[in-house]
Amino acid sequence: MRYFHRTTVPADEILAEADRYFGRSLDTIAQSHRAREYRGTIGTIGIAVKAEGGHYVHVTAETDQMGESEADKSAKRFLSLVHKLATPTHTVRGAY
Repeated sequence: MRYFHRTTVPADEILAEADRYFGRSLDTIAQSHRAREYRGTIGTIGIAVKAEGGHYVHVTAETDQMGESEADKSAKRFLSLVHKLATPTHTVRGAY
């Protein structure tokens, strides 16, 4: 599954947050200037960032699982944390 989010949070900050968030429970298996890949018992999760028109950053979270797996829930939860970084008053309401 692939999920997207558009934000004003700088790309380096997003990747640092991904390392903190996924690094607690998953192993980093690939790392580049604009992407990370993590693997664990729940599957593989990839995070990629790219500049998009002006001051926006396009964040892609991709998993190797289908539907509502734990990897998908974790990827969606991470994107909601990125949203909260940009808008601290945002309340995360998803059940993931």
